[in-house]
Amino acid sequence: MAEPLRVVVTGAAGQIAYSLLFSVAKGDVFGKDQPLELLLLDITPMMEVLNGVVMELMDCAIPLVKNLVATDDPNVAFKDVDAAFMVGAMPRKEGMERKDLLKANVKIFKAQGQAMEKLAKKSVKVVVVGNPANTNACILSKYAPSIPKENFSCMTRLDQNRAQAQIAAKLNVSTEKVSNIIIWGNHSSTQFPDVAHAKAEVQGKVVTVPEAVQDDNFLKNEFIKTVQQRGAAVIKARKLSSAMSAAKAACDHMRDWFIGTKGGNWVSMGVISDGSYGIKEGLMYSFPVTIENKKITIVQGLSINEFAREKMDATAKELEQELSDALAECVD
Repeated sequence: MAEPLRVVVTGAAGQIAYSLLFSVAKGDVFGKDQPLELLLLDITPMMEVLNGVVMELMDCAIPLVKNLVATDDPNVAFKDVDAAFMVGAMPRKEGMERKDLLKANVKIFKAQGQAMEKLAKKSVKVVVVGNPANTNACILSKYAPSIPKENFSCMTRLDQNRAQAQIAAKLNVSTEKVSNIIIWGNHSSTQFPDVAHAKAEVQGKVVTVPEAVQDDNFLKNEFIKTVQQRGAAVIKARKLSSAMSAAKAACDHMRDWFIGTKGGNWVSMGVISDGSYGIKEGLMYSFPVTIENKKITIVQGLSINEFAREKMDATAKELEQELSDALAECVD
């Protein structure tokens, strides 16, 4: 049997982690024959709740889990880790300004980045789920400079999954019949869900999504708005933010990173921009990517029309401002 992978989950007492941990533990992410050591990190006031989560994981009696550690110490949580799900972040509270949220998260991700720099494997694969995910991932990378920038990512897979489900419902097909939808930019209401290069299998024939839907107005308006505002709609209905779907998306993201993408399919991930598609270098921006042997490659050469260019630039502008505000809070 393989050596256990050391996997850290932050915010481990929270709602998203509650769904995430079970999926990871039973082999949905790293494989059904890959043993795991799970390191669960949360803040001190949440340790009693976290201990309850540990009890439940133990009671699941999952053979792949060889060790469980619950801790409030980043120096314990990040030691020799192979993979990191950064779920924990300061949520925006009523009356809180955006700059206050950024300031609080800079503090959290600075401390965690410093612990990672000191203790994590340099090959660690990191996905940031906690919002603002793109900017939090940039801060994390800044404070772990010896870990390659390409090892840091943020999750836009939830947005991709949402978009895929919307198109599948519109076409009355199952979700696996829809592929290659792109999420460009920020995991926020400025993100751009793009179906121009997406494909759908309808009645046994593979066609482009615009060809299958045949409703340009829907694709440029209602569809984009629904995906952009889906998180808010869930909160309104459920009185809580997306948890089960966010956990599933985080699992999808990390599984593809470790297992790879297949055929001509790509997935959306927030990665550090290398200047592709005219996006400023250094921004954590969501692109379509392929993955082989754990190496992420941005899909190149896609045609970008005027409508898409405008949407892509708008979300990039928001990200530049966010990162600038966050960096202003960094006191080295």
